[in-house]
Amino acid sequence: MSLEEERKGLPADEIHAGDDRGPVFEPSPAETVAAKPANKSRSLLGTVIEIVVIVVAAFVIAMLVQFFLVKPFTIPSVSMVPTLMVGDRVLVNRLTYHFREPKRGDVVVFHSAQLSEDLIKRVVAVGGDTVEVKAGALYLNGQRQVEPKLFEQNIQGTFPVITVPKGYVFVMGDNRNDSEDSRVFGPVDVKTILGRAFAVYWPIRRWHGL
Repeated sequence: MSLEEERKGLPADEIHAGDDRGPVFEPSPAETVAAKPANKSRSLLGTVIEIVVIVVAAFVIAMLVQFFLVKPFTIPSVSMVPTLMVGDRVLVNRLTYHFREPKRGDVVVFHSAQLSEDLIKRVVAVGGDTVEVKAGALYLNGQRQVEPKLFEQNIQGTFPVITVPKGYVFVMGDNRNDSEDSRVFGPVDVKTILGRAFAVYWPIRRWHGL
């Protein structure tokens, strides 16, 4: 009897159980059940690893952005009222002064060695300028300055005329009568400037550029 004739006499399920290549074996239900937990465990571990990698990458990117590009800064005092209120959060461009020198009117964040903290003030004079406070006003290079952004127009006290050294800036708060600034600790070395504040981003109702 030929192989084809033998197959004709077998039930369909037995015919498909094997062919010229040999029998086909299906895994038992017990083997299938045993494989599923292992697959799930490997899948869960892969997901956890992926989440950890994403979080670490996001943290590293955020740190690099803060260190090289844009740094957030929270306003600690009333010295820049009304431009900046206590608790306002601003964005500081760390690249600006890699391409140009500070200019009068810039709002800058710098590290004060005398006060051992980072401060934010407005640049009112640059290297080579003469600065003086008298008769309730700021005098720059002998000219009385009109400063509409100040909290109070009448500046209390006086400050003798000085010439700002090259490589330094003279900074003052917009709240001149409640600000520790260059009138207290002198001109600021440009090298200590961390960047230029360019926008308030929080709270949203106070969003504005600087």
